[in-house]
Amino acid sequence: MTISIDTRFVFSLASPTDVLLQFEAAAIPEQIVRSCKTTMSDAQHCARVPAQDGIGERIWIRAEGRFEVAYEAQVDLQRQLADIARLRMLSPHVMPGEAVQYLFDSRYCPADRFQPFVEAEFAGTEGGERIAAIRDWMATNFSYVPGSSGSETNASDTFIARRGICRDYAHVLITLARASTIPARYVACYSPGVEPPDFHAVAEVFLNDPETDGGGTWQLVDATGMANPEDTVKIGVGRDAADVSFLTSFGQTQFESSSVKVTKD
Repeated sequence: MTISIDTRFVFSLASPTDVLLQFEAAAIPEQIVRSCKTTMSDAQHCARVPAQDGIGERIWIRAEGRFEVAYEAQVDLQRQLADIARLRMLSPHVMPGEAVQYLFDSRYCPADRFQPFVEAEFAGTEGGERIAAIRDWMATNFSYVPGSSGSETNASDTFIARRGICRDYAHVLITLARASTIPARYVACYSPGVEPPDFHAVAEVFLNDPETDGGGTWQLVDATGMANPEDTVKIGVGRDAADVSFLTSFGQTQFESSSVKVTKD
């Protein structure tokens, strides 16, 4: 399956400012970048650095004034898909190092305080069955409301409000998964199913790999129900949104506009 991406955004910097960008599709085994073109305004400095877990790249720029970014790509997806409800939980002591960090609390995902809730609400489930139950519970109890949250909203805030956008849904699912001793990470992505079209966020959980004895596999889960794992293109991963924002500015920045178009060929 081939996914076509066309992304453009513009921001302004009042003075010379360092900005970290991450918006390109990651070149990883499960998704092959067939073609890509990135065009940006002139910058005083521009450098690429590896992103979290080696998935994708970040771009450092130092610039001033109006800055435009345009990105076009075609990506072939070859992702391992599984019925998540049938995947077993891995005991913590057999988890690889890359997964362990995603058991811990992070800025937007205070998992420890939700342990009593998950044990009461989802009693009798574990592993992928627990993740499926969490996803279904959120579909019933949460409302997708654009503009209902901000950059400081964490999973606890969203859990209380019972509404949010994709980043909030991802944070809650990640938090409840970690509270269930299941590694979970935040995935910035592109998907043709997002409405309105925009940068999207989903969760990814680490469970047993049915194809490898004793192995584990990361599986995408979108609690909003908009993105299908089979046609979702990863940009990058992190503990939560703070790790993988498409634009992180280290100074005063005025965001002006953005457009994202994702289609399935």
